[in-house]
Amino acid sequence: MSKDLVNRIIDLREKRDWNQAELGRKIGLEKSAMNKIENGTRKVSTEELQKLAEVFNVTTDYLLGRNQTPEWADENDLVELDKMLDSNVNMAYGGETLTDEEKQRVKDVLTGLFWEFRKEDKSKEK
Repeated sequence: MSKDLVNRIIDLREKRDWNQAELGRKIGLEKSAMNKIENGTRKVSTEELQKLAEVFNVTTDYLLGRNQTPEWADENDLVELDKMLDSNVNMAYGGETLTDEEKQRVKDVLTGLFWEFRKEDKSKEK
């Protein structure tokens, strides 16, 4: 089983302060099955993967550690971060979906850092 999957399951479970039994109950598994999954000795079925994604409010691609960048995008594509943060696009960090308030806080912090770095760069040019 993928180490990405195991690590993400453990990380997401621990962030919610759930033990293996609690997570197991939420997706219809015994604690022993969750223990085996987290130890990498039991595979996760497609149905279980979907249930895990629903419980954690993430995508199955996120759980599997797949690249979430669109197929058409490459490193030359420019994303206007401020416009993206103002958009209605669902965003997540560490598997946790951001609320509108959290998105605004991220934007405020990034804006402050951007202008601080800009100011430093201009003072270095002098």
